[in-house]
Amino acid sequence: MNNIPNIMQMISQGLPQLKANPMQFIVQKRWNVPQSIANDPDAITNYLLQTRQIQQSQVNSAYQMAQQLGFHR
Repeated sequence: MNNIPNIMQMISQGLPQLKANPMQFIVQKRWNVPQSIANDPDAITNYLLQTRQIQQSQVNSAYQMAQQLGFHR
């Protein structure tokens, strides 16, 4: 598995960019995501999980952090 930085740190540092341009954020993290799903956050998450570019524990941590920051799914 790639040496993926802590997802919590990435979110706190990249949240403004992630909100402004999600696909650019993904590309900068060197995640490989098809352009056809670039506007579907659930599809992106599922794709990254299925291709083992991220782990479920990272997704869970990101959701927890988002809730703490006041974001709701």
